[in-house]
Amino acid sequence: MVHTEFRDGNVPAGFQQKRVFSDALSCLPSGVEKIYLRSDTAGYQHELLQYCERGENERFGRIEFAISCDVSPEFKREVFKLYESEWHSIYKEVNGQKEETGQQWAEVPFVPSAICHSKKGRSYRYIGIREAFVQRQSCDMELQASLPFPTMELNNKSYKIFGLVTNMDWDGEELVHWSRKRCGNSEHVHSEMKEALCGGQLPSGKFGCNAAWWMMMILSLNLTAIMKKLALPGKWEGSRMKKIRFLLINIPGRVILEGKELIVRLTRDHPGMELLVHVRRQISRLDAIESG
Repeated sequence: MVHTEFRDGNVPAGFQQKRVFSDALSCLPSGVEKIYLRSDTAGYQHELLQYCERGENERFGRIEFAISCDVSPEFKREVFKLYESEWHSIYKEVNGQKEETGQQWAEVPFVPSAICHSKKGRSYRYIGIREAFVQRQSCDMELQASLPFPTMELNNKSYKIFGLVTNMDWDGEELVHWSRKRCGNSEHVHSEMKEALCGGQLPSGKFGCNAAWWMMMILSLNLTAIMKKLALPGKWEGSRMKKIRFLLINIPGRVILEGKELIVRLTRDHPGMELLVHVRRQISRLDAIESG
């Protein structure tokens, strides 16, 4: 986790996205040369889009992005105007074979009013995504009002509607698949932060205390990630905290300090002995490298 910010609970996710993104970029190590940005609708801030497209970051210049956009009434109107021939199927690969997902994408000639304030305003590329769904005819209006996603009627069919905005020239289907890769591993990290490391269980009613708790959790998260990469065997790199606690941290034994020596005493023939010896040797090597 290269950057985090502890906020009040009533602050929306899209608040000051440009500043937060810029702060995160400043935390990246020197070896990083190219940046891409993908985000959900919280990142659909025109100030952020302009920051990326105009290359306002001195280090990385123009930043290519794919961000989920708001499905506004204006966006829906442009989607409604599209011909059936303009929609292209989205496929997934299953056992080496391409299969249809039931979703389609199309280029949407849409320019929101928020960026039309001048002739120099940037027009981005918008992509619409639709997915047909079956609904009960008896309560169409009530059902659509309660659904947690935008819908619309096209050619007597009901569709879920999603949108992407981008400054990239990739094929639409490739771009959709790439933008969706922001989900998955990032959600695993969020789960580790909130559940395994207690970031979701704040200890106080005071903002400062909770912010300190959050930062200690982030420190623990990063130290664990470093140790998995540098001290533990390779197969442990993707392990979650639950496994590490069960197989390593919670091994029953006794820790003894004698002079400047640290001794870990386990029961005879304990299966964790080999792992602990490996970890201690790796840490010693790291210490030797740092000292050298």
